[in-house]
Amino acid sequence: MLRLVLAFLFTINCFAQDFPDGLVVVEFNASFNQANAVDWLPKLTDCEIQRVDIAADTRWASEYKIVVVPTLVVLNNNEEAKRFQANIMMTMEATRRELQDAIDEIIMEAF
Repeated sequence: MLRLVLAFLFTINCFAQDFPDGLVVVEFNASFNQANAVDWLPKLTDCEIQRVDIAADTRWASEYKIVVVPTLVVLNNNEEAKRFQANIMMTMEATRRELQDAIDEIIMEAF
């Protein structure tokens, strides 16, 4: 019984916080779709960038309800603030400007 409780607590701890605090943009993509990766992400300002391959670790797809790749999720202190999804051709239609505007809006709302 003790082992079961310890395993449960370990699992909760592992999933409690997947990304750093603050403003983080996460690109959820899959290795089979690398040709459609969002290449302008490093040009965003005032946020941290994380990339996740949901084909390598499928828990991400269910935990963050990813139904199409790539999907960009803007997290503010580990809470989803905005989401941008690819079209049916698995390419991102959202622009760098749209995403940067969303980031800037979240920052301004904090004041």
